[in-house]
Amino acid sequence: MNHYIGLIHKEAASDFGVSFPDFPGVVTAGTDLDDARAMADEALSFHIEGLVEDGEAVPEPSSLEAVMADPANRDAVAILVSVKTDAKKAVRVNVTFLEDVLKQIDAFAEAHGFTRSGFLAKAATQVIEHEMEKA
Repeated sequence: MNHYIGLIHKEAASDFGVSFPDFPGVVTAGTDLDDARAMADEALSFHIEGLVEDGEAVPEPSSLEAVMADPANRDAVAILVSVKTDAKKAVRVNVTFLEDVLKQIDAFAEAHGFTRSGFLAKAATQVIEHEMEKA
């Protein structure tokens, strides 16, 4: 089980916000500290499951020292957030495509909200499942 740093932020007249330096853009909030911590666990697990489903790599956790070295993080309180997921590790591979096929893949993926890796992982999974059903 990995643990990531969550940063709790609190401004006057607001809930307790939580952000994750290893996952820019992933934020959540809670009405009190206990609620914020529970929401952080849930939000991070959900986000990582989505990365894995899309075939994206899950970053390694940063150290507390690295996170707090950023002056922008010094006004927050750092907590450890456990990842409660059975997410499998994404593995980077090198593949070769004809240029026009790669352009088609990229255009289709972008038009349908996928990354290139996410689209290829989903397409491969669907073909495998289809072939298994035929067998």
